[in-house]
Amino acid sequence: MSTKNHPFHLVEVSPWPILGSLGVLTMMMGLIKWFHFYTINLFITGVIINLLVMIQWWRDITRESTFQGLHTIKVTQGLRWGMILFIISEIFFFVSFFWGFFHSSLSPAIEIGMKWPPEGILTFNPLEIPLLNTIILLTSGLTVTWSHHSLMENNYNESIQSLAITVFLGIYFTILQSYEYFEAPFSIADSVYGSSFFMATGFHGLHVIIGSTFLLICLIRMYFNHFSLNHHFGFEAAAWYWHFVDVVWLFLYMSMYWWGS
Repeated sequence: MSTKNHPFHLVEVSPWPILGSLGVLTMMMGLIKWFHFYTINLFITGVIINLLVMIQWWRDITRESTFQGLHTIKVTQGLRWGMILFIISEIFFFVSFFWGFFHSSLSPAIEIGMKWPPEGILTFNPLEIPLLNTIILLTSGLTVTWSHHSLMENNYNESIQSLAITVFLGIYFTILQSYEYFEAPFSIADSVYGSSFFMATGFHGLHVIIGSTFLLICLIRMYFNHFSLNHHFGFEAAAWYWHFVDVVWLFLYMSMYWWGS
C-alpha cells in the first residue's frame, strides 16, 4: 500500500503507451502490405507486439488496483465515467453504420435497380444462424448478470461458473459468425448491400472478440480472487461493455437480417 494524503492515482512512467502505439502502427502498415503484396509477416509481427504489450499493461493495472490499493473510490468514479463515455462513443460509431444502411435501403438508388436488397443478392435466412446467434448473445447477457449478482452475494463458485459460460457463449458466437461469413453468397464488394452488411456485422464481430477477451481476463482474475463484494469495477466495466454488444446485435438482427432482407 502506498502512503499519500490524497485519493488520486498519479500514474507512474510506463513504457506501454509508446510501445502499444508502435505495435498498432506496425500492425496497420502490415495490413496495407498484406493487401498490396499478399504477405502477412509484418501484420503478424504487429499483432504479437500488441499482445505482449496488452499482457504486461494489464498485469501492471491489475497490480495497481488489487495489490497496491491505488484504485480508490475517487479513482473508480473517474474510471466509471470514462467507461460510460467510451460506450457512448461506441454507440455513435455504430449509429453511422445504421445511418448508411437505412439511407441506402429506404430510398434505393437507380444504380442498384431501385430495390432492396439489390437484384442478384441472395440474403441470409434470419431464422437460421442469425436467430441462433441472437439466442446465444441474449443468454450470455443473462449469464454475465448472474455472475455479477453472485459476486455481489459473495458466491464464488456460481460467479466463476456463470462467467465461464458467458466466455464460452462469446467464443461460440464468433465461431458461428465466421462460418456464416465463409458460407455467405455475397461479398463486401457486392454493391452497397454487401458493404453495409459486412462493415456493420464485421465491426460488431470484432467487438464480440474484444468483449470475450475482456471477460476472459476477468474470469482469470476472478479465479485468483482479485474481486470482492465492493471492489470489482474491472468486471463491472466488462459486463457493461457486453450488454452494449448485446443491444447492438439486436438492432443489427432486426434491421439487417430480418427487415433488410
